[in-house]
Amino acid sequence: MESVSSKYEITRGNKLTKGFSIFTIIFIIFLISTPWWLGRADIRKVTEFLYILSIAQMWNLLAGYGGLVSVGQQLFIGIGAYCLVIFSYKLGIDPFLVIPIAGLVSLIVGYFVSKVAFRLKGVYFAVGTWVLAETFRLLFSNSSWLGGGSGLSITKTMKGIPTWWRESLTLWFAILLGIGSVILVNYLLRSKYGISLTAVRDNEVASESLGIKVKKVKLFVYLTAAFVTGMAGALIFITKLRVSPEAAFSIEWTVIMFFIVVIGGIGTIEGPIIGTIVYITMRETMDDLGTWYLIVLGLFTIIIMIKAPQGLWGLIKSKFNNIHFFAIKRHVKKRE
Repeated sequence: MESVSSKYEITRGNKLTKGFSIFTIIFIIFLISTPWWLGRADIRKVTEFLYILSIAQMWNLLAGYGGLVSVGQQLFIGIGAYCLVIFSYKLGIDPFLVIPIAGLVSLIVGYFVSKVAFRLKGVYFAVGTWVLAETFRLLFSNSSWLGGGSGLSITKTMKGIPTWWRESLTLWFAILLGIGSVILVNYLLRSKYGISLTAVRDNEVASESLGIKVKKVKLFVYLTAAFVTGMAGALIFITKLRVSPEAAFSIEWTVIMFFIVVIGGIGTIEGPIIGTIVYITMRETMDDLGTWYLIVLGLFTIIIMIKAPQGLWGLIKSKFNNIHFFAIKRHVKKRE
């Protein structure tokens, strides 16, 4: 008698996911080559798209997969920005070498912040993360050594670096963060942490009863998000060349992450990619509307939340037979 296991097989990917992997490699090569043939204005837009994608993916990892709805991720943007001021402006280290340092500092800060934040649950956790971010903003605002409330121009950190080389390095670091964040989330979700993470999100008590170390899993994902977001913060302010507490610790950074993830589809890797495209497109087309564009973004978000709670990617999946580009979930199919 033929066994059940011989009739069926467990797979993760399909032709679409394999084809998308090949496309991703080609796309990365395409992006790396852009400084040699693309205009400076377009390179800046590509750079912005990629670093925004990285912070959106990290917020999605926290909220969509870990169930940790943080309203204080601007804390790590700010830490990354001020690492530029301290290590590059004050100590003279190359600004691009500061990017990984910013990630490490953000990870360390995230560890100590988690000691307070993880004592809170649900909406209290969300509010608590915002309060912690505001606390750091006030601390930096009152530091005259770091420019106080008005901040500092970090233009001199770029002295001696040719414009083409600076913009190219900025783009390549953005590629590393943007594409790297997608690959990182994909890898984590395929690992044992992925299963543990979604289990903790769905039911902490049940997860703990099954032997999952809930606190360890939550801390791991929180520190991962802090590390990547901190590096993105440093990169963002390399493009802006001025750091101030209001800009670096602005809650607008988390609002952008929230908008992108909700619009694209929370709890999916594809969602933040689509959400970032929508956000950048809407912002560029409505740039002349001033603050009205924020109202339009808000209304658009509400409509999506009501009409398509799973986001635009969820809508696409429902229309096209549950397609996916990333091989995360296991599927059982009959052997041919």
